[in-house]
Amino acid sequence: MSLVPLLMTTSAVLPAVLMLAAMLASGWRAAPGREGHPSIGPQRGWQWTARLSGVATVSAALSLVLQLAAVHPAITQSLSLSLSLSLPLPLPLIALTLSGAWVALLVQLLGTVIGVFSSRYLEREQGQARYAAALSGVLAAVHLLLLADHWLLLIGSWAAAGIALQRLLCFYADRPFAQLAAHKKQVADRLADVFLLSAAGLATWEVGSGSLSALHDHLAAAPASPALQASAVCLALGVLLRTAVLPMHGWLIQVMEAPTPVSALLHAGVVNLGGWVLIRFAPLLEAAPVARWLLVGAGLVTALLAGLVMLTRISIKVRLAWSTVAQMGFMVMECGLGLYTLALLHLLGHSLYKAHAFLMASSVVEETRRAELRGSSTPNLLSMVMAPGLAAILITGLTGVTTAVFGAQAWPLWWTALLAMAWAPLLWVSASVPAGAASEHGPGVMHRWLSGAVMVAALSGAALLGHAIPFGVVDAPDPVAGWVAVFGMAVLYVCLVLMQSKTDGLSGWRRRSYAGFYIDEYVTRMTLRLWPTRWTSAAPL
Repeated sequence: MSLVPLLMTTSAVLPAVLMLAAMLASGWRAAPGREGHPSIGPQRGWQWTARLSGVATVSAALSLVLQLAAVHPAITQSLSLSLSLSLPLPLPLIALTLSGAWVALLVQLLGTVIGVFSSRYLEREQGQARYAAALSGVLAAVHLLLLADHWLLLIGSWAAAGIALQRLLCFYADRPFAQLAAHKKQVADRLADVFLLSAAGLATWEVGSGSLSALHDHLAAAPASPALQASAVCLALGVLLRTAVLPMHGWLIQVMEAPTPVSALLHAGVVNLGGWVLIRFAPLLEAAPVARWLLVGAGLVTALLAGLVMLTRISIKVRLAWSTVAQMGFMVMECGLGLYTLALLHLLGHSLYKAHAFLMASSVVEETRRAELRGSSTPNLLSMVMAPGLAAILITGLTGVTTAVFGAQAWPLWWTALLAMAWAPLLWVSASVPAGAASEHGPGVMHRWLSGAVMVAALSGAALLGHAIPFGVVDAPDPVAGWVAVFGMAVLYVCLVLMQSKTDGLSGWRRRSYAGFYIDEYVTRMTLRLWPTRWTSAAPL
């Protein structure tokens, strides 16, 4: 037997095993009477957790390298591996995927960093072992989810990640909004489980097996039956409930009451899992147009409304939370459009950005205060009108050069229009910026234009490079849905321009936007009416 298949399988499974061991060890330390013992103090416990997390990160990286070598002959030859012997050993309920390997490395790397940050953030706090156990449990469950090749393992591991995350959200038991957020998330998760189990039941009944590989083989051999199309719709509904899109987004906003590293873990890792699940079930979604349109519609509405709300909020962490809701809308929409490579790039980039933003929240606050002291200014109306066209020219020129030189596939026109409106704000110029050279107020117009153009070109280059990276996914773009998305993005862009240029005339709209259009208030009332819970502290006698 070759060592390569054994090493590939072991390195993929080992992170889940190590994080499970870290969870059990931390849970043992959290037992009554043990946490305060000097021989097993918090710092010693964190050291063991960090060591196991570090080994798990190395193992996840090795798994990714071996899987890349198995599917790309050039890498295989450079590593002196035999392609025919580089297939993983088969294990029940488990399958190795390139997209899963990328996400596993990302989640484990972020989990390791967040764990080290937590050990300092929670210094002298009670319950650190309990916190470490829950953090390790979340990571172990996520790794199982990424390895799952069976409906029940996928649903069970996703539910386990939610249960472990519940312990982190309620770490400060005396904070009522943290309790409320945890309750609302639990309700959304259980509703999602109902839809996911329904999807699993329909697919298993039609295919005759709960294996995801068998489902993909069945879809490749025959068109999707009504049962499988209904399964795809249930899957889409379950993912939407777990991904914090409107209207079930409120818990993600109120989770700011939890410790900052928990917010980083949630926004940078756990909430993004819905996007990966949609990518994993791409063949099923492509066979069910209703499910795809459901994702496009829900994602577009979420991106539109959450993007508007984000612009009106003052709190840095709350603004970041609304930004995550908007980004989840964009990611879901990308999956519905069949742009799976872009969705996976979005997932990886958003995770890294949000982890940095939350862990550096204090620095962001200081930078925002300095910006406020310098004074705010309205963008120039001409720059806002011209920005989408200029961004489209830059994107088209760069993609055209790439297509001519490297033979890359050209982007559809609607895709270019979508990205142009998304990146157009980078080309906005403040009305107070001097037209000539730089002054004491900052750089001039030309400098701002050039810096914005460089950023648009850099993002375009990153998107082009990302499509050259082997992610193991195949895009299936839908042109009709794409132009609908372009129209939605145009509406969002017009709203942004109006909010920037007509600040006095839109005060009523700004108030509604600041309140999140009161969507979460209605959902919260309904949730507490149907599933009541005590989320406030008892009044003193």
